[in-house]
Amino acid sequence: MRTLRLASSGLAVVALTLLTTKVVFAHGALPSEPTLAIALGWWSADPIPWLAAGVAAGAYLMAVRRINGRAPRVPIATWRVAAWMLGVATVLLALTSSIDLYAESFLTVHMVQHLLLAMVAPPLLALGAPVTLLLRVASPNLRRTVILPTLHSRLVRVVASPFVAWPLFATSMFVTHFSPLYDAALADPVVHDAEHLVFLVTGILFWWPVVAADPIPQRLGYGGRFAYVVLQMPFNAAVGLIIYFAPSVLYEHYATVTRTWGPTAFTDQQIGGLVMWGAGDVLLLAAVPLIVAAWMREDVRRSARQDAVLRAGP
Repeated sequence: MRTLRLASSGLAVVALTLLTTKVVFAHGALPSEPTLAIALGWWSADPIPWLAAGVAAGAYLMAVRRINGRAPRVPIATWRVAAWMLGVATVLLALTSSIDLYAESFLTVHMVQHLLLAMVAPPLLALGAPVTLLLRVASPNLRRTVILPTLHSRLVRVVASPFVAWPLFATSMFVTHFSPLYDAALADPVVHDAEHLVFLVTGILFWWPVVAADPIPQRLGYGGRFAYVVLQMPFNAAVGLIIYFAPSVLYEHYATVTRTWGPTAFTDQQIGGLVMWGAGDVLLLAAVPLIVAAWMREDVRRSARQDAVLRAGP
């Protein structure tokens, strides 16, 4: 309950910050040279991400409180609540902070934004196990007539399959970075929002089988999860390295940005490529020891169960 109170207080602080901090709308004139005050004090006034985050956080906390009240002996783990809240906060950070403000001026910042949406927020949200939470909080009738049929539907089985999620994630990275969509997103707020949604959704689909905290149609073994993550690293590296080694500025938007401060568009592009390659692979690599550790724990538990059976005898 202490975690719930802290999380609720955090939401209140965020709301107060939004009301009292100077806010401006994105997709307008290029921002001025960043200062510490701008970096910390600029927040977008676009209500959609704030409302979505408030609903996601509030609904989760209400469900946790209800479950913990009904089944205090089997409460929702505190660390799962923290993971969900951090995931929601990461999405907000990417979409409403000064990261979003300077993403239109610097490719490097845009790469950071993409990584937050595709590789940081999704595993945190998956650790929150929202599907399991929904199954526990829903009434038996709702589970039987709506939730379970949806989870077992052909569409969900296909989209949530790791054999679909993996190529979908890799393809989305290539298509969004090496097609006219990238410049279109920087010119049109609607396309930009759609691009962000693609990163978040494909990221969630990619990380769901890795975290495996919720029931999924095709569960990977630990060896499969290990290969699933490791094999994604070369594709992520390729995106970053193609950007880094490009002989000229790839995106018309950044080539035509006029500012008297910061690195040149070409230097910014090289830094952005290194960020995508280095930081992206580090985030993927960070999952590997966690998978191995969980694999080892499962082996220990399996051995203990086998020993118990042998000791029990025929």
